[in-house]
Amino acid sequence: MDNELIKNDDEINNIFDNIKELVISSRNKVYSAVNTEMLNLYWNIGKAIMEIQQGDERANYGDAVLEKLSQKLTNEFRKGFSIINLRRMRKFYCLFPIRSTVLNELSWSHYLEILKIDEEPKRNFYIKETINSKWSVRELQRQRDSLLYERLTLSADKEKILELSEKGQILKTSKDLVKDPFVLEFLDIKENTDYLESDLEKNIIKHLKEFLLEIGKGFSYVGNQVRLTLEEDHFYPDLVFYNRLLRCFVIIDLKIGKVSHQDIGQMQMYVNYYDREIKQEDENSTVGILLSTNKNETVVKYTLPKDNKTIFSSEYKLNMPTEQELIDAVEEEKKNFELNE
Repeated sequence: MDNELIKNDDEINNIFDNIKELVISSRNKVYSAVNTEMLNLYWNIGKAIMEIQQGDERANYGDAVLEKLSQKLTNEFRKGFSIINLRRMRKFYCLFPIRSTVLNELSWSHYLEILKIDEEPKRNFYIKETINSKWSVRELQRQRDSLLYERLTLSADKEKILELSEKGQILKTSKDLVKDPFVLEFLDIKENTDYLESDLEKNIIKHLKEFLLEIGKGFSYVGNQVRLTLEEDHFYPDLVFYNRLLRCFVIIDLKIGKVSHQDIGQMQMYVNYYDREIKQEDENSTVGILLSTNKNETVVKYTLPKDNKTIFSSEYKLNMPTEQELIDAVEEEKKNFELNE
């Protein structure tokens, strides 16, 4: 009798799982269809407005037309047709005059953020990244506010910037894993306050989802304070990840203050250990990132060999940087590079 009950429960669970998948699939299709129709509507409204204005978005009578149009549409349909929204629809059409099915991959809420970006290369980058990384509206907003595009392009060449605009961020080499700086404002740690490296690590584990989104694509969490034993000595790298796109382990050590040559030597030991004892033959070399408040570029440069491709030093910030701060940081890096040549 008990076996029959168990069998019935298993059958019910199987049926439940099948129905659940059907419901989720159906809802997703409905959402997709509704989203597509909404975008079509708003694009066509924007087109109609531009035709009235004879293609001139800045026409002197533009606002007067929108005001009267908004009143009539609001009287007829109530919500959704304020002057602000009509301007957004007009801009939506102006920025994307050729209607593409790619547009349907994002929601109108995503486009409300995208429409705030004036530069076309930057706008294209965020569209590609949002689609490729399946960013929520909140994450898109956060990445834009943290100046992700600027962080990736300020020290990049023209070819790299063009690739970012056309394809989004593509991981090809271990260096592509490194941002400078990393922005960790979600940790809620105030700058210029006393905190320990252990506090930083605990907060990162607490906000692991946000940290994974910040460090980039393809990362999965392996562990923190993962013990390495060499004879009778034990060592504990702060954070260990695996990147499935580059097929390699990534070790991150957290530092407050300047990176020292001892820190670099320790990271080299971690990387060597993982390469010789942990990684499989068909996997790529382990990458080590020293994440600090002062990356001490000169010490890193002269401690590591010229052809170093596995150990990097980068800074982190506990608040959102301004674009000028990023520009200043890049200019300072260029000066240091020229002095050390």
